[in-house]
Amino acid sequence: MDLKEKLISSFLAFENSTATDTNIHQIRSESFQLFEQHGFPSKKEEDWKYTSIREVLKPDYRIFSSTESDINLNEVKKYFIHEIDTYKLIFVNGIYNSLLSTTTHDGVDICVMSSAFTKPKYKMVVDFYFNKIINKNQHFANLNTSFATEGAFINIPKNVVVSKPIEIIYFNTGTDAELMLQPRNLVVVGENSHVQIMERHQSLKENTVLTNAVTEIFAHKRAIVDFYKIQNDLDTASLIDNTFVSQQKESIVSVNTFSFGGKFIRNNLEFYQEDERITSNLNGFSIIGKEQLAANYTLVHHKQPNCESHELYKGIYADQSTGVFNGKIIVDRDAQKTNAFQQNNSMLIDDNASINSKPQLEIFADDVRCSHGCTIGQLDDKAIFYLRSRGIPEKEAKALMLYAFGNDVLEKIKIPELKTRITKIIAMKLKVDLSLEL
Repeated sequence: MDLKEKLISSFLAFENSTATDTNIHQIRSESFQLFEQHGFPSKKEEDWKYTSIREVLKPDYRIFSSTESDINLNEVKKYFIHEIDTYKLIFVNGIYNSLLSTTTHDGVDICVMSSAFTKPKYKMVVDFYFNKIINKNQHFANLNTSFATEGAFINIPKNVVVSKPIEIIYFNTGTDAELMLQPRNLVVVGENSHVQIMERHQSLKENTVLTNAVTEIFAHKRAIVDFYKIQNDLDTASLIDNTFVSQQKESIVSVNTFSFGGKFIRNNLEFYQEDERITSNLNGFSIIGKEQLAANYTLVHHKQPNCESHELYKGIYADQSTGVFNGKIIVDRDAQKTNAFQQNNSMLIDDNASINSKPQLEIFADDVRCSHGCTIGQLDDKAIFYLRSRGIPEKEAKALMLYAFGNDVLEKIKIPELKTRITKIIAMKLKVDLSLEL
């Protein structure tokens, strides 16, 4: 039985066993019909031309974990940003872990989707927002909606600055040899509110795992959302991350994606600007090697005038790794005075590494400032020689140049402790000690 057949046979039993209201059941059923009709994407589809998932779908995944595994803090504390106090939403093999989590309902709701699906006090929020901005052409997003039960539920009312960042971490303990996880996050940020969120998917053992995640973000008038995705998993892990953002008037949303580890990483990021004077920031930095793949597919849809979007993705590719960037900006006829900028820069440090870059603009307005571009290069031998002539060993000289290459993306990080942590990960990837002022 292939994976699609297993999912079809599992869906009816799953629906009968979950206690949710009629509206959620209807949404799941409609989404599963779309998935059943279209199945998994193939390279024949333009958006999947450079990211074949054939090998990713081969394992005999369990659709749900066979056992409830527990972990203690000592096993996982190194993955927390423990230098600062944070709210924590921790999940183990797709199940919420209350012992490691720190939630709150004090003026804000930072809790879990299973509660939002079943408790009447959240029904209005769930009915109004859940699955409302999902792109129905995204096969994996439809699949996630079909099986959505657990994940982060964050509801920030208006005029609230959340006092500390929120960490969302999904752990895979390896109790199942081959496991599929489908977490679902819903983030609603009210008028004039501000929140910082960090998300990570982490395997603790080298079992085969496929994570198909979906996050919906709704930013209301003048809301500010800073979202950070840290992707540094084991070589046996594959991640398909789907994030959809809806912005209202004068809101600012930034999504920063750092891809450093995992067998297969595919990020689908879509922004929809629904009103005027909106700012959207999309930033990404990848460092991969071996036979890894890191793919970033982005869409920014400008619907109204006087808005901005800024997009910067950089990648460093070694060994036989493959990078993909496919970014599209759409400017509607009514979206005059739009400023949209898109840039993809890649560095290939081995002969067998490759990058497929495809920046795109679709402009239907005539009074706009839009630009896009990409560069692909290698390390500058003259610059390396200059650094070596100043007494810096060759390995460290190359590392400093690579760090400098991605530094303008790192400067987008607004949480100093997170920037320090990511810099340490970069140093490990480059196999040097980067003694840099942060």
